[in-house]
Amino acid sequence: MKRVKMIVAYEGTNYCGFQIQPNAITIEEVLNKKLFELLNEPIKVIGASRTDSGVHAMGNVAVFDTNTRIPGEKIAFALNRILPEDIRIQGSCEVAPDFHPRFCNTRKTYEYKIVNRTFPIPTLRNIAHFEHYPLDIKRMQEAASYLVGEHDFRSFATAKLQVESTVREIYSLTVEEVGDMIVIRVIGNGFLYNMVRIIAGTLMEIGMKRLDPDILPAMIKGCDRSLAGPTAPAKGLTLVSIEYV
Repeated sequence: MKRVKMIVAYEGTNYCGFQIQPNAITIEEVLNKKLFELLNEPIKVIGASRTDSGVHAMGNVAVFDTNTRIPGEKIAFALNRILPEDIRIQGSCEVAPDFHPRFCNTRKTYEYKIVNRTFPIPTLRNIAHFEHYPLDIKRMQEAASYLVGEHDFRSFATAKLQVESTVREIYSLTVEEVGDMIVIRVIGNGFLYNMVRIIAGTLMEIGMKRLDPDILPAMIKGCDRSLAGPTAPAKGLTLVSIEYV
C-alpha cells in the first residue's frame, strides 16, 4: 500500500464543491470514480481544501491510498486521459504513508477576480464576478492593508461557524488592476469558512464608497459577522496554491 499526492485543478462551475454530497456531483466523487476505473480498486481521496460549489482551483491537493504498481508520478498522466475536461491533475507523486493534506502547516493562496466595466465579458462569466459600478482601487488597497497580520477574523466568517479558534494570519493581501479585471490576492496560514469571499465582498463595498477604509479595525475588533460586507459570489474565487511549510 502506498499514498499518492495529487495537485488538482478544476473549474468548479459544474460541481457542488469538492467534498462528496448526497444527490450532487462533486470533485471528490469524480476523482474516486475515475481512480477506480483506472486502478480497479476502491479509492477514497482526501482533499486539502473543501472548496464550495462554484469555486475553482489551480492547486488544490488530494491524496489517496492504493496497491497499484503504477509509479506515483505516472498517475497524473494516466488519470488525465479519463477525467472530464474541467478537471486536470497538475502533478502526482508518492508521499509518506502518514502524510495528511489537512493536518500540516501550510501557506494557502487565493485569488478573487472581478470584471469591473460597463458590460460583462461572456467568456469570463464562470470564473470572475461582474461589477458594473466603478470600484475605487486605492480605497480597496488601503482597506486591505488593515487585514494583514494575525487577527481574530470572526467578523469575516459565516455566522454559524464551529471551530476551536477564529484567529488566522494573513501574510499578504493585494488588490491589483489588470485592464478591466481587479484581482484580490490573499496569502495566509489558513482561512475560515467563506472568509476570502467575505473579505472580497467587504472590499467591493469600500470600492463603491459604501464603507470607509478606516472602518476595518473596528470590523476586526468587533468579532461580529454583521459588521462586515456581503459574501461575494463563489464563481470569482480560485484556490491558487497550497504550500506545505
